[in-house]
Amino acid sequence: MVRIPANTLVIRADASIAIATGHVMRCLALAQAWQDTGGYVVFAMAESTPSIDARLQSEGMEFVRLQADPNSAKDATDTAALAHDRDAAWVVADGYRFDSEYQLNLKNSGLKLLFVDDMGQCTHYFADLVLNQNVHASERMYANRESSTRLLLGSGFAMLRRDFKGWSEWKREINPKGSKVLVTMGGSDPCNVTALVLEALDQVHVNDLQVIAVVGGSNPNVDVLKRFASQSPATRFVRDAANMPELMAWADIAVSAAGSTCAEMRLLGLPAILIDLAENQTQVAHELNRRRAAIHIGSSREVTAAQIADAVESLLLSKGDRMSLSQHSRELIDGIGADRVAAAIRYGDLRLRRVAENDCRQLWEWANDPEIRPVSFDTEPIPWTRHVEWFNSKLCDPDAVLYLVVDAQETPAGQVRFQINDVRAAVSISLARPFRGKGLGTRILAMATEELFRASAVRQIDAYVKPNNLQSLRLFARAGYANKGIEIMSGHPAVHFILENKTTGREPQAREINLVRLCAMDENE
Repeated sequence: MVRIPANTLVIRADASIAIATGHVMRCLALAQAWQDTGGYVVFAMAESTPSIDARLQSEGMEFVRLQADPNSAKDATDTAALAHDRDAAWVVADGYRFDSEYQLNLKNSGLKLLFVDDMGQCTHYFADLVLNQNVHASERMYANRESSTRLLLGSGFAMLRRDFKGWSEWKREINPKGSKVLVTMGGSDPCNVTALVLEALDQVHVNDLQVIAVVGGSNPNVDVLKRFASQSPATRFVRDAANMPELMAWADIAVSAAGSTCAEMRLLGLPAILIDLAENQTQVAHELNRRRAAIHIGSSREVTAAQIADAVESLLLSKGDRMSLSQHSRELIDGIGADRVAAAIRYGDLRLRRVAENDCRQLWEWANDPEIRPVSFDTEPIPWTRHVEWFNSKLCDPDAVLYLVVDAQETPAGQVRFQINDVRAAVSISLARPFRGKGLGTRILAMATEELFRASAVRQIDAYVKPNNLQSLRLFARAGYANKGIEIMSGHPAVHFILENKTTGREPQAREINLVRLCAMDENE
């Protein structure tokens, strides 16, 4: 019998020709990220396809077939029983059929739940985490949720499969005239929109036109499409492609469904013409079109071959349009969304504790990390004796609050501190290397800021960041800090960020504060 590790993640998602394969495929990206941190994954599925089963098996992931009707009480009971049997604390549910009651049933079974959502269709959200990785995601879509429910919103959490790792720094070359078209309409495409697109491409008047049509392993129209492709020497047919990043890098443009493939194309800056195949894709297509990151030409129920042909020909012949689309699409994604989601699950219990005397060496080692010193205002290594002197002075300073960030196993994840001056506080942070790049900073900053304002008289937080510290610059911008421009700090130019407490009419509580500060300041300031 196979030994199941304790850090098991159960994923509840289905795939079929009718509901397509997108739910499982984006969860596959999360499953891979979970595996990469030493975790084990079990897919619980009431419906699947042979190609999906084969893919999960090739990835070393277990899949268990459920006998209950999807979204039924028995479905939730069986999924919970599977999770408890595998000693899994978390379940991921991804599917439009899963409703509020389904969430509540899983929560009542003692499990933690990540609910993957696209449209805010549930009447109430009981999950611990709600993930909407789309560009149109907003907090107002989830107004009816538990106070403890955390939201993971936007393309920063877009889950890309392992195949796309290593492509985030790839630079696309925009040719003067495009001629290579990638066609991809998802894993099943039951209405055979691929055939409509191929028909349209026969009407495109561009020299040396080349077409690759990617057809998912669950597509029921394979034989028809093969015959279609065989009659067109410019068209190459690829089924269940295992090299999508390479195909996207090859293409000058894509004609695509507006599903999860959009995030993959954005990472590679591939100019795309989008056709929404289902209701859940419409908002995605509209928003990408609004942001000039893609061209949305309509729904598959309405768009014609002539409209597709005109859009394709126009885009192939316009280098400026392709360049603009590529640039705007690339700005929306960084490719590590699956790692951020996995971190939100794994490190959901991060907390703060007071720094103690025996933490002195840990803070010294972090301060001298080769990745930390270059973005600090004093870039020289910090001698041990000077660090001890600084550390002891801070422990005795009532206006200096030092915290260690630890996980559920008490593993040190980083340190945060505030230096308070009347109603203002300067903030600082460093994270341990294994905890970096996982999207944890924004959450920690929000948690600490809220507590600082609640428990003290502080009304403004100041952060000073060196211009070369790109991660901290992005962090403070995402956290709602106002950029006040460049100032001189310790003889160095620094971007000054300010966050003001807008709440009025509250009396500050005792000085025992739970605070966190994120900035590039260091202990030599």
